[in-house]
Amino acid sequence: MSPEQVWLYFLAFATIYGLLVGSFLNVCIARMPDDRSVVHPPSHCLACGHAVRPIDNVPVLSWLWLRGRCRDCGTAISSLYPAVELLGGCLGWLIFRRVIPGPDQLDPAHAVAFLVYFTFAAMLVALTFIDLRHFIIPDEFSIYAAPVGIAAAVLLGWLGYPDAPSWKQSVVGALIGGGSLGSVALIYWVVRRREGMGTGDIKLLAMIGAFLGALPAVPFVILVSSVIGAVVGVSLMIASRSGRYTALPFGPFLALAALIYLLHGPELVERWFPGVHFMLAGG
Repeated sequence: MSPEQVWLYFLAFATIYGLLVGSFLNVCIARMPDDRSVVHPPSHCLACGHAVRPIDNVPVLSWLWLRGRCRDCGTAISSLYPAVELLGGCLGWLIFRRVIPGPDQLDPAHAVAFLVYFTFAAMLVALTFIDLRHFIIPDEFSIYAAPVGIAAAVLLGWLGYPDAPSWKQSVVGALIGGGSLGSVALIYWVVRRREGMGTGDIKLLAMIGAFLGALPAVPFVILVSSVIGAVVGVSLMIASRSGRYTALPFGPFLALAALIYLLHGPELVERWFPGVHFMLAGG
């Protein structure tokens, strides 16, 4: 078997792994806002209570086979479930190609890097849907995950993965990430005497900084998320024809910007901010 064929097998495995993780993310999205266990009881129909059979728990395919309905009671199953599973599979494919672009990178350091950054992306997906539905960001996917990001930086540095931030960059990234939004929230409260940003967003950016490092990741995420958020907000105001501001959670925009940086950030910084890239490179 050629190295290219081996690489393709691992790419297929990463995609299937992403689909399976996407299935688990559906459980997290449904249960974590209510502080319910994500492992007990096993997956079951919320309408009739019947446990989901293994054959009915195959990502995407089972939903299609059952035509989006429970096998036992016929209750409709939201299309969000296969959508999240598909998103997990796509991210598995994309992140594998990003971290392990060819057979020459099939080694333990790059394999661990894939697991680290896919886990990071999976948390961003789960918290995005939770924040959109409930306007909350679970601590498990934000501030509690920040030390995991720092530990991952230490591990990847020890393994010799070249593109990981150092542990110092990871620590500074967490501090700058949380501190920057924390400062904005504090200034807003002092001026307006009301909360303008939830603490969940502050914790989330601290986690993002821990996984991606301080520079240029944190400024990139803040800038891109703000631009996307403004475009979406203005578009919704125009579409509503009322001119009224619609409250939107900021977490999903931070998550999207972090994913963009994870997949294409260094290239975008080099293209659009060459001076910044030059300084960071030590030129």
